[in-house]
Amino acid sequence: MWCPSTSLSVWANAWLAGRAAPDDVLDALSAWAPVQSVAAYDAVSIGEAGLGWAGGHQGGAASLLQLVRGAGSSAGGDGIRPVFPVPGDVRGLPAGTIFQQEAILAGEAVLIGSSDAAPPIGLVPAYPEDAGDDYAAELCWTVFPLTDMPATEQHDLGEAEYALRSAVRTAAEALGSTGSRWADYGVEDPRLRVEQMMEAALLHRIPDHAPTRAVWVLQSAAHVEAIITVSADLLTASAQSSAAVQRAVDAVAPLTTVVRSARSAAVTEILHSAWRS
Repeated sequence: MWCPSTSLSVWANAWLAGRAAPDDVLDALSAWAPVQSVAAYDAVSIGEAGLGWAGGHQGGAASLLQLVRGAGSSAGGDGIRPVFPVPGDVRGLPAGTIFQQEAILAGEAVLIGSSDAAPPIGLVPAYPEDAGDDYAAELCWTVFPLTDMPATEQHDLGEAEYALRSAVRTAAEALGSTGSRWADYGVEDPRLRVEQMMEAALLHRIPDHAPTRAVWVLQSAAHVEAIITVSADLLTASAQSSAAVQRAVDAVAPLTTVVRSARSAAVTEILHSAWRS
Protein backbone atom coordinates (compact mmCIF):
# COMPACT_ATOMS: atom_id res chain seq x y z
CA MET A 1 0.00 0.00 0.00
CA TRP A 2 1.00 3.65 0.35
CA CYS A 3 4.03 3.89 2.63
CA PRO A 4 6.18 6.53 4.39
CA SER A 5 8.94 6.25 1.78
CA THR A 6 6.49 7.12 -1.00
CA SER A 7 5.13 10.10 0.97
CA LEU A 8 8.60 11.47 1.67
CA SER A 9 9.77 10.93 -1.91
CA VAL A 10 6.92 12.61 -3.79
CA TRP A 11 6.57 15.56 -1.42
CA ALA A 12 10.29 16.20 -0.82
CA ASN A 13 10.83 16.03 -4.58
CA ALA A 14 7.99 18.53 -5.12
CA TRP A 15 9.58 20.81 -2.53
CA LEU A 16 13.01 20.69 -4.20
CA ALA A 17 11.37 21.39 -7.57
CA GLY A 18 9.61 24.45 -6.16
CA ARG A 19 6.16 22.85 -6.36
CA ALA A 20 5.57 22.52 -2.61
CA ALA A 21 6.62 24.06 0.70
CA PRO A 22 8.58 22.40 3.51
CA ASP A 23 5.39 22.29 5.58
CA ASP A 24 3.76 20.22 2.84
CA VAL A 25 6.46 17.60 3.29
CA LEU A 26 5.97 17.52 7.04
CA ASP A 27 2.17 17.45 6.73
CA ALA A 28 2.40 14.42 4.45
CA LEU A 29 4.67 12.62 6.88
CA SER A 30 2.47 13.51 9.87
CA ALA A 31 -0.17 11.17 8.42
CA TRP A 32 2.20 8.36 9.44
CA ALA A 33 3.29 9.83 12.78
CA PRO A 34 3.08 13.28 14.36
CA VAL A 35 6.79 13.22 15.24
CA GLN A 36 9.61 12.63 12.76
CA SER A 37 13.13 11.87 13.96
CA VAL A 38 16.44 11.16 12.27
CA ALA A 39 19.19 8.90 13.56
CA ALA A 40 22.52 7.99 12.03
CA TYR A 41 23.17 4.28 11.67
CA ASP A 42 26.84 5.10 12.05
CA ALA A 43 27.62 8.60 13.35
CA VAL A 44 31.30 8.28 12.39
CA SER A 45 30.47 7.50 8.77
CA ILE A 46 28.00 10.37 8.67
CA GLY A 47 30.76 12.75 9.79
CA GLU A 48 33.28 11.35 7.31
CA ALA A 49 30.76 11.73 4.49
CA GLY A 50 30.65 15.45 5.13
CA LEU A 51 26.88 15.67 5.29
CA GLY A 52 25.72 19.03 6.57
CA TRP A 53 23.51 17.94 9.43
CA ALA A 54 22.97 20.48 12.19
CA GLY A 55 21.13 17.92 14.31
CA GLY A 56 24.33 15.99 14.97
CA HIS A 57 23.89 12.33 15.84
CA GLN A 58 20.13 12.60 16.19
CA GLY A 59 17.60 15.20 15.15
CA GLY A 60 13.97 15.90 14.31
CA ALA A 61 11.95 17.11 11.36
CA ALA A 62 14.25 20.05 10.66
CA SER A 63 17.21 17.67 10.38
CA LEU A 64 15.26 15.46 7.99
CA LEU A 65 14.52 18.41 5.69
CA GLN A 66 18.15 19.55 5.90
CA LEU A 67 19.39 16.11 4.89
CA VAL A 68 16.97 15.95 1.97
CA ARG A 69 17.97 19.38 0.69
CA GLY A 70 21.69 18.76 1.16
CA ALA A 71 21.69 15.45 -0.70
CA GLY A 72 19.04 16.11 -3.32
CA SER A 73 19.10 19.80 -4.17
CA SER A 74 21.28 19.42 -7.27
CA ALA A 75 20.17 15.97 -8.35
CA GLY A 76 17.06 16.86 -10.37
CA GLY A 77 14.22 14.50 -11.23
CA ASP A 78 16.14 11.34 -10.41
CA GLY A 79 17.49 12.74 -7.15
CA ILE A 80 14.92 11.04 -4.94
CA ARG A 81 13.92 7.43 -5.44
CA PRO A 82 11.79 5.21 -3.22
CA VAL A 83 12.51 1.51 -3.42
CA PHE A 84 10.30 -1.40 -2.40
CA PRO A 85 12.61 -4.41 -2.00
CA VAL A 86 11.58 -7.92 -1.10
CA PRO A 87 13.77 -10.96 -0.40
CA GLY A 88 15.08 -12.19 -3.72
CA ASP A 89 14.36 -8.92 -5.55
CA VAL A 90 16.58 -6.04 -4.47
CA ARG A 91 16.58 -3.99 -7.66
CA GLY A 92 17.53 -0.37 -7.12
CA LEU A 93 19.60 -0.98 -3.98
CA PRO A 94 23.40 -0.77 -3.57
CA ALA A 95 24.57 -4.37 -3.33
CA GLY A 96 26.33 -5.76 -0.29
CA THR A 97 25.54 -2.84 2.05
CA ILE A 98 23.96 -2.64 5.49
CA PHE A 99 21.51 -0.18 3.95
CA GLN A 100 20.38 -2.91 1.57
CA GLN A 101 19.80 -5.31 4.45
CA GLU A 102 17.80 -2.79 6.49
CA ALA A 103 15.75 -1.75 3.46
CA ILE A 104 14.76 -5.38 2.81
CA LEU A 105 13.68 -5.80 6.43
CA ALA A 106 11.57 -2.65 6.21
CA GLY A 107 10.25 -3.41 2.73
CA GLU A 108 10.90 0.19 1.72
CA ALA A 109 13.54 2.91 1.69
CA VAL A 110 14.48 6.17 -0.01
CA LEU A 111 17.62 6.97 -1.98
CA ILE A 112 18.54 10.66 -2.27
CA GLY A 113 21.34 12.23 -4.32
CA SER A 114 23.34 11.50 -7.42
CA SER A 115 26.74 10.04 -8.14
CA ASP A 116 28.19 13.33 -9.36
CA ALA A 117 26.81 15.73 -6.72
CA ALA A 118 26.70 15.77 -2.92
CA PRO A 119 27.25 12.43 -1.16
CA PRO A 120 24.09 10.35 -1.68
CA ILE A 121 22.23 8.95 1.30
CA GLY A 122 19.75 6.21 2.05
CA LEU A 123 16.85 6.56 4.49
CA VAL A 124 14.96 3.67 6.09
CA PRO A 125 11.80 4.43 8.12
CA ALA A 126 10.72 2.49 11.20
CA TYR A 127 8.63 2.90 14.30
CA PRO A 128 10.57 2.54 17.58
CA GLU A 129 10.50 -1.03 18.89
CA ASP A 130 9.90 0.15 22.45
CA ALA A 131 6.99 2.45 21.60
CA GLY A 132 4.38 0.04 23.00
CA ASP A 133 0.75 1.02 22.40
CA ASP A 134 1.89 4.41 21.15
CA TYR A 135 3.78 2.87 18.22
CA ALA A 136 2.60 5.46 15.69
CA ALA A 137 3.60 8.52 17.73
CA GLU A 138 7.06 8.71 16.17
CA LEU A 139 8.57 7.65 12.88
CA CYS A 140 12.35 7.37 12.88
CA TRP A 141 14.38 7.70 9.68
CA THR A 142 17.76 6.00 9.88
CA VAL A 143 20.27 7.62 7.54
CA PHE A 144 23.02 5.71 5.75
CA PRO A 145 25.80 7.44 3.75
CA LEU A 146 26.28 5.82 0.34
CA THR A 147 29.33 5.80 -1.90
CA ASP A 148 27.26 6.01 -5.09
CA MET A 149 23.74 5.76 -6.45
CA PRO A 150 22.58 2.51 -8.07
CA ALA A 151 21.48 2.69 -11.68
CA THR A 152 17.96 4.00 -12.12
CA GLU A 153 15.35 1.35 -12.83
CA GLN A 154 13.50 1.81 -16.10
CA HIS A 155 9.71 1.71 -15.77
CA ASP A 156 7.10 2.06 -18.50
CA LEU A 157 3.86 3.51 -17.19
CA GLY A 158 1.88 2.22 -20.17
CA GLU A 159 3.02 -1.34 -19.60
CA ALA A 160 2.28 -1.01 -15.89
CA GLU A 161 -1.23 0.27 -16.63
CA TYR A 162 -1.93 -2.60 -19.02
CA ALA A 163 -0.66 -5.21 -16.55
CA LEU A 164 -2.66 -3.67 -13.71
CA ARG A 165 -5.98 -3.75 -15.59
CA SER A 166 -5.59 -7.50 -15.94
CA ALA A 167 -4.36 -7.83 -12.34
CA VAL A 168 -7.39 -5.97 -10.95
CA ARG A 169 -9.75 -8.38 -12.73
CA THR A 170 -7.79 -11.43 -11.60
CA ALA A 171 -7.62 -10.26 -7.99
CA ALA A 172 -11.32 -9.36 -7.84
CA GLU A 173 -12.34 -12.71 -9.35
CA ALA A 174 -10.08 -14.60 -6.94
CA LEU A 175 -11.56 -12.86 -3.91
CA GLY A 176 -15.09 -13.39 -5.22
CA SER A 177 -14.40 -17.12 -5.67
CA THR A 178 -14.22 -17.55 -1.88
CA GLY A 179 -17.97 -16.90 -1.74
CA SER A 180 -19.35 -16.34 1.75
CA ARG A 181 -17.16 -18.96 3.40
CA TRP A 182 -15.29 -16.21 5.23
CA ALA A 183 -18.18 -16.05 7.75
CA ASP A 184 -17.44 -19.65 8.72
CA TYR A 185 -14.02 -18.59 9.98
CA GLY A 186 -15.23 -15.76 12.19
CA VAL A 187 -13.68 -12.98 10.11
CA GLU A 188 -15.24 -9.82 8.68
CA ASP A 189 -16.35 -9.49 5.06
CA PRO A 190 -13.10 -9.46 3.01
CA ARG A 191 -14.61 -7.00 0.53
CA LEU A 192 -15.31 -4.60 3.38
CA ARG A 193 -11.73 -4.97 4.57
CA VAL A 194 -10.43 -4.16 1.08
CA GLU A 195 -12.63 -1.04 1.02
CA GLN A 196 -11.32 0.02 4.44
CA MET A 197 -7.72 -0.41 3.32
CA MET A 198 -8.40 1.66 0.20
CA GLU A 199 -10.02 4.40 2.28
CA ALA A 200 -6.96 4.47 4.54
CA ALA A 201 -4.71 4.85 1.49
CA LEU A 202 -6.75 7.83 0.27
CA LEU A 203 -5.88 9.71 3.47
CA HIS A 204 -2.39 10.22 2.06
CA ARG A 205 -2.28 13.22 -0.26
CA ILE A 206 -0.55 13.31 -3.64
CA PRO A 207 1.03 16.52 -5.05
CA ASP A 208 -1.21 18.45 -7.44
CA HIS A 209 1.29 18.12 -10.27
CA ALA A 210 0.91 14.32 -10.32
CA PRO A 211 -0.41 13.10 -13.71
CA THR A 212 -3.89 11.58 -13.55
CA ARG A 213 -2.69 8.42 -15.26
CA ALA A 214 0.04 7.86 -12.68
CA VAL A 215 -2.42 8.43 -9.83
CA TRP A 216 -4.76 5.81 -11.32
CA VAL A 217 -1.94 3.29 -11.55
CA LEU A 218 -0.88 4.02 -7.98
CA GLN A 219 -4.43 3.58 -6.67
CA SER A 220 -5.01 0.43 -8.71
CA ALA A 221 -1.78 -1.06 -7.38
CA ALA A 222 -3.02 -0.34 -3.86
CA HIS A 223 -6.33 -2.04 -4.68
CA VAL A 224 -4.64 -5.22 -5.90
CA GLU A 225 -2.25 -5.25 -2.94
CA ALA A 226 -5.19 -4.89 -0.55
CA ILE A 227 -6.83 -7.95 -2.09
CA ILE A 228 -3.55 -9.89 -1.84
CA THR A 229 -3.25 -8.98 1.84
CA VAL A 230 -6.86 -9.82 2.68
CA SER A 231 -6.68 -13.14 0.81
CA ALA A 232 -3.56 -14.15 2.73
CA ASP A 233 -5.20 -13.19 6.03
CA LEU A 234 -8.32 -15.17 5.13
CA LEU A 235 -6.20 -18.23 4.40
CA THR A 236 -4.56 -17.92 7.82
CA ALA A 237 -7.97 -17.58 9.52
CA SER A 238 -9.27 -20.67 7.75
CA ALA A 239 -6.25 -22.68 8.95
CA GLN A 240 -5.73 -23.66 5.32
CA SER A 241 -8.89 -25.77 5.43
CA SER A 242 -10.65 -24.13 2.51
CA ALA A 243 -9.66 -25.17 -0.99
CA ALA A 244 -11.45 -22.10 -2.39
CA VAL A 245 -9.39 -19.75 -0.25
CA GLN A 246 -6.19 -21.57 -1.16
CA ARG A 247 -6.99 -21.22 -4.86
CA ALA A 248 -7.65 -17.51 -4.36
CA VAL A 249 -4.30 -17.00 -2.65
CA ASP A 250 -2.50 -18.97 -5.34
CA ALA A 251 -4.17 -16.84 -8.01
CA VAL A 252 -3.17 -13.48 -6.53
CA ALA A 253 0.32 -14.36 -5.25
CA PRO A 254 2.04 -13.76 -8.65
CA LEU A 255 0.43 -10.30 -8.77
CA THR A 256 2.84 -9.04 -6.09
CA THR A 257 5.49 -8.43 -8.75
CA VAL A 258 2.96 -6.58 -10.91
CA VAL A 259 2.04 -4.34 -7.97
CA ARG A 260 5.67 -3.55 -7.16
CA SER A 261 6.54 -2.67 -10.75
CA ALA A 262 3.38 -0.61 -11.21
CA ARG A 263 3.95 1.35 -8.02
CA SER A 264 7.53 2.09 -9.03
CA ALA A 265 6.43 3.22 -12.49
CA ALA A 266 3.71 5.50 -11.11
CA VAL A 267 5.91 7.10 -8.46
CA THR A 268 8.70 7.63 -10.99
CA GLU A 269 6.28 9.44 -13.30
CA ILE A 270 5.04 11.61 -10.43
CA LEU A 271 8.62 12.49 -9.45
CA HIS A 272 9.56 13.49 -12.99
CA SER A 273 6.39 15.51 -13.50
CA ALA A 274 7.44 17.92 -10.75
CA TRP A 275 10.39 19.08 -12.86
CA ARG A 276 8.47 19.70 -16.08
CA SER A 277 7.65 23.30 -16.92
